[in-house]
Amino acid sequence: MKFGQVADPSQIDFTLPKDHPKTQEILGKSKGKDFNIYIGCAKWNKTDLKGFYPKGTKDELKYYATQFNSIELNATFYSLPSPEQVLTWKEKTPPTFKFFPKITNTVSHFRRLINVTDVVTDYATSVLNFGDQLGMVFLQLHDNFKPKDFDRVEKFVKDWPKEVPLAIEVRSAEWFEEENFEKFSQLLEENNIANIIVDTAGRRDMLHMRLTSDTAFVRYVGANADSDYARLDDWLERIKLWKEEGLKNLYFFVHQNVELASPLLSAYFIEKINEAFGTEIHVPVMAETKTLF
Repeated sequence: MKFGQVADPSQIDFTLPKDHPKTQEILGKSKGKDFNIYIGCAKWNKTDLKGFYPKGTKDELKYYATQFNSIELNATFYSLPSPEQVLTWKEKTPPTFKFFPKITNTVSHFRRLINVTDVVTDYATSVLNFGDQLGMVFLQLHDNFKPKDFDRVEKFVKDWPKEVPLAIEVRSAEWFEEENFEKFSQLLEENNIANIIVDTAGRRDMLHMRLTSDTAFVRYVGANADSDYARLDDWLERIKLWKEEGLKNLYFFVHQNVELASPLLSAYFIEKINEAFGTEIHVPVMAETKTLF
């Protein structure tokens, strides 16, 4: 993912900021002791994940699902999936595998949340065919979609079908100004919608650490630099804290400026997660031995 890419990552302070004051309060309301962890990549295609698939792999999703327990499904952003397509994807994966599809760009980028009831209905109808394998869908607003159109976001949230778990990512810097951000976060909190955290070099404002539910949805963008390891170590420590405070769901998706390194970086993080929480999440294996960069 190129979003937030910088020419020289060594010049960036990657320190995780302190939690927003409301985060501990939100997590303190969480009930139950289950802790669900899903870690994956954004794509499964062989073009992006070079060296990940064994030679002769014919069905990339089917193989990907033997190595990861989830996928951040960006394909649904570019084209509204049919119910038949969703069932085809589902049938290629084990029952424990979960999909986290992005809402189609017709909603977010072309119609910009105006008159989207028909598309949202079609989209929700399709993705509900994932059944228990639907993790959470997410809306990513264009970076020029600004708080002056908050009323559109509010209507979208109020009208959203509640049976479909939802997360939202805003990108314009104006959203992260204190007054705008609190108004937006409060809307998500009141409707049990996850507030996506993006950790990318060139947009440290999106690293807001403001949870609005007992779910942490993190989109981590590595810089294909040595610092990527240390950044994940820092994330592990923060996740430990959130777990103690009541975090129920961790959805963590690993991107890279050059995506071919995503599986290897994910493997490193999964190993650390397993050590920290006593989990047995499968550690993905690269078909071709590579260094991280």
